[in-house]
This record gives sequence, structure tokens and C-alpha cells, in this order.
Amino acid sequence: MINAVFVFFIIISAVFYFYMKVKQLRSELPIAKKWYANRAMVALGSLLFFFGLNQLFLFSTTITYVISAIFIVIGLITIVHYFKVMKHYGQFVEEEFRLNKK
Repeated sequence: MINAVFVFFIIISAVFYFYMKVKQLRSELPIAKKWYANRAMVALGSLLFFFGLNQLFLFSTTITYVISAIFIVIGLITIVHYFKVMKHYGQFVEEEFRLNKK
């Protein structure tokens, strides 16, 4: 049951990553592009995090624990870093949209 939950979160993270990458490519505003790119990286970090957790429940070897720990740590670092950057650019996105209304 727990495996299905992790698989669900992995799939949601992957879909959100690709969705934000498409939004980034379609956006013409430079700050919005950076904001979407950072949102995509948060989703990629969560994908790594949930993948690492999923592997812990699937296999029980020492190598799996080490590799899963690496995935979890890299995922958490990625999530925290890009969330802070995303928050920074988020302050300017609304203003950029408002200034560039057509």
C-alpha cells in the first residue's frame, strides 16, 4: 500500500516537472521563465526524494540504503534550494505580468 502512495507521488512529481518545463518554454517574460524553471526543479527534487523513499521499501540491502540515502539527501537539498529561489522570483512575477499586459 505504501509503495502505491510513493508511486503516485513520483508520477505527480514527473507530470508537474514536465508541465512547468512546457510553461517555461512557452513564456516570453524573462522573470516568469526563471520562476517556472525553479518550480520545475522543485518538482524534480521531489521526484528524487520520493524515488529514494520508494526504494527503501522495495529492497532491503545495504547498497540500497546507501543509494536511497543519497537520492533522499540530494532531493531534499534540491527542493529547499530551488524553493527559496522560486520564492524570490515569485515576488516579481505578478509585477512583470501586470507591466506587460497587452
